[in-house]
Amino acid sequence: MISALFSSMHTHTLFCDGKDDIETMCRTAYEKKMYAIGFSAHAPITKKTGIKSDWNLSDDRVDEYVSEVLEAKRRWRGKLPVFLGLEVDYIKGLRSAIDSDIKAINTDYLIGSVHFIIPANGAQPFTVDGTHEEFFKGLKEGFAGDAQALMNAYYDAAAEMIAIGGFEILGHADLIKKNCFEKNYWPQESEICRQREIAGAAAEAGITAEVNTGGINRGKISDVYPSKSFLCFLREYNVPLIITADAHCANDIDGNYDKAVQALICADIKEHVIFTGKDNKKAVWKKEKIFY
Repeated sequence: MISALFSSMHTHTLFCDGKDDIETMCRTAYEKKMYAIGFSAHAPITKKTGIKSDWNLSDDRVDEYVSEVLEAKRRWRGKLPVFLGLEVDYIKGLRSAIDSDIKAINTDYLIGSVHFIIPANGAQPFTVDGTHEEFFKGLKEGFAGDAQALMNAYYDAAAEMIAIGGFEILGHADLIKKNCFEKNYWPQESEICRQREIAGAAAEAGITAEVNTGGINRGKISDVYPSKSFLCFLREYNVPLIITADAHCANDIDGNYDKAVQALICADIKEHVIFTGKDNKKAVWKKEKIFY
């Protein structure tokens, strides 16, 4: 029913907000017969943006993080491909994947994600990935309760991030739905139009989008990112898709991949891709069929 080969390229460890160390994650990936594992610590933001965060890699631990991943890559050579990555927040005017400090790290790949929104009214930046209370506080203070304006700010940021580029994988493209439990207030029809726009932009930029099971793994939502409508647009524009767990602990290395496969099947998508490295600084992907 499902493809034989999977990787885990969106993983977090004790270096940011994960619960396990690099070696434990590698060992678990090997035991689960994963094709490869990639480490994607939340890139540092405090020094660059002034935003304080307890879930991003701290600026003073970047070298240590890189060293430990490269050591794991050497240690597991011939048994499990290990890749060095970062998940880079796009924060308008403050942080992107093309920043010089990010490019200097010489990663194998980067995930580009939108977590933080900067309200146009000058209110404090806030994350759409926080608690329900934090989300609604940001909606109220930053957008006067206007869900349409917040939704557009989120997808505007995603579009800007894609246009700027510098990354290989588009992270959890509709992350904002995590806190949209009360659908009566959310502009769903308008959001679908924005999703089509993002899918087209991703295709034009030549990036891969992830099918992310992290929200399910942590009990936050019952669906993958992105939603079925979004997946159908990605299929329409022939955007390659990679299944990821957004794993914050070893047990979730391949958490709910069966649901990711089912989501792809429901969207009439017949393959996913696996990252195999870079050739002349360009990402190389291996296509894997999904068997029905």
